[in-house]
Amino acid sequence: MTSPADVPHLTPNQINALVVLMVEARRLTNVELKELAGFTLTGKDNKKLVDLGLVDTDRTHRPFAHELTDEGWRVARRLHTAAPPKQGGSTTRSLFVVLSNLHRSLDRLRVSHGDFFKQTEATAPTGGEPRREAPASTAAAPAAAAPASAVEVEALVRSAYRELATAPGAWVGLADVRDRLADTDRAALDAALRAMVGREDVRIIPVANTKSLTARDRAAAVRIGNEDNHALAIGPA
Repeated sequence: MTSPADVPHLTPNQINALVVLMVEARRLTNVELKELAGFTLTGKDNKKLVDLGLVDTDRTHRPFAHELTDEGWRVARRLHTAAPPKQGGSTTRSLFVVLSNLHRSLDRLRVSHGDFFKQTEATAPTGGEPRREAPASTAAAPAAAAPASAVEVEALVRSAYRELATAPGAWVGLADVRDRLADTDRAALDAALRAMVGREDVRIIPVANTKSLTARDRAAAVRIGNEDNHALAIGPA
């Protein structure tokens, strides 16, 4: 698990900005932030989040628009591991309780924060700007250049899993799966894995202890919901 030292010291307003950008999972203008949460991201708060590499702010036109970077997503997911700022009072402490319970529930369900909060056609605001890196759809179409259909690639993944897993539902590293499917097109395999996340019997998750990952594990990760995912399980949870 990420330690509190991995989460920078942030003010209540900076924390609120990260949380709102995470749960909206899209680019937000200051006007939208004001309407949604009652504040804007400007001045020192904006500068610090940008300087830390947590938020990308588009200043090419007004109102300024903000979205989480990959590092911003990582920190937002781990905010609950840090001590709430004392100046935040009971409201901020209550937010940390919510974040802690959210993290615990998503971990139990094996659902990433990105997938949980992703915008769908039904929920995306009309006219809103799409996220720079939106979570992958669980109904992803096969890549046009894929040498095999999505159904065929998924069958290969399931076969490789059965050969590697010690029991149904056991966790298997994606690095091992990729080794078994070395002749399969990378893009087609990634598309199949993203599509499989939507299956009731499939779970694909990131490894919480990133320090334990090898270069091989990192290279084999599949990007889903703004996270690198490293492990696959098929079968009962």
